Amino acid sequence: MEAVLDALKRLDWSPLYISIKTGIVATIISFFLGIYAARRVLKASDRVRAVVDGILTMPLVLPPTVAGFFLLLFFSRRRPLGILLYEEFGIKVVQSWLGCIIAATVIAFPLMYRNARAAFEQIDANLVYAARTLGMSEIRIFWTVVMPTAGPGIASGTILTFARALGEYGATSMLAGNIPGKTATVSQRIAMVIQDGDYVTAGVWTAVVIVIAFVFILVMNLISAKAVKGGRRW
Repeated sequence: MEAVLDALKRLDWSPLYISIKTGIVATIISFFLGIYAARRVLKASDRVRAVVDGILTMPLVLPPTVAGFFLLLFFSRRRPLGILLYEEFGIKVVQSWLGCIIAATVIAFPLMYRNARAAFEQIDANLVYAARTLGMSEIRIFWTVVMPTAGPGIASGTILTFARALGEYGATSMLAGNIPGKTATVSQRIAMVIQDGDYVTAGVWTAVVIVIAFVFILVMNLISAKAVKGGRRW
């Protein structure tokens, strides 16, 4: 017990701060891109939908290190895109917090996209048709009919996206590195202290991650339960 208390006193909380702010930014980006992509894919032809859906879902099934390898190829300062971003705009992706955001977004985006698409597919088309007969614009229909109806699925996707971005390790390590106070996340910190044999600090960080994960799962279950009860009332 004394060892745990001592570990808490000397604990550097910057990895948690970096993980949380990375997760928030990555979730916001994934939220809007995922909803937009889901709507566009659903309106595409079956052949185009199959190809685009496979591309957008690919990061979900690939090992994170593979995704990180491709990101490193794209944004390395030895590659055209990396050279362009750095020399023309002064933007450095590799070994930076921006790299954390990009890596977390790429890995977590498929969860938002898949949940948004599933939620949109379950919407009763008659609701949209009825709104059109009332003279509502497509934009108004989307925000006042489609989004509220798909709300539970969208909310679940958002929570899962944030949880995935918060715990991202493989792609982040390859693209952003493990710079203390800058790109070192909780997952990276756990791996580092275990390598150093500091199992007490690793246990403390693990407990923190477990608590955060449980909170998100609890919130997701409450949202799902509310959606089910709402459906029964109809």
